[in-house]
Amino acid sequence: MKKIFLSFAALCLVASVYSCRETANKAEEAADAVEETTTDAADAAKEKVEKAAESIKEAAEETADSLVDGATKEVEKAAEELKETMN
Repeated sequence: MKKIFLSFAALCLVASVYSCRETANKAEEAADAVEETTTDAADAAKEKVEKAAESIKEAAEETADSLVDGATKEVEKAAEELKETMN
């Protein structure tokens, strides 16, 4: 009876060690998955920020070009009116 009890205790000890090792492996796999997901999300966010910055830059350049064109036309118009007044 004593041998059976000791054998059962040893079996429980082996099972608990195996279970802990399996849990540790699963925790490590989960940590790796979280790290990979976080890296992917950071990369995606970086790409979106870069695209938004490029769009803002393009819009600013277009606005500046429009302002220059508008100012140039107004200066030319004022110069024409001045010429007509002088004649």
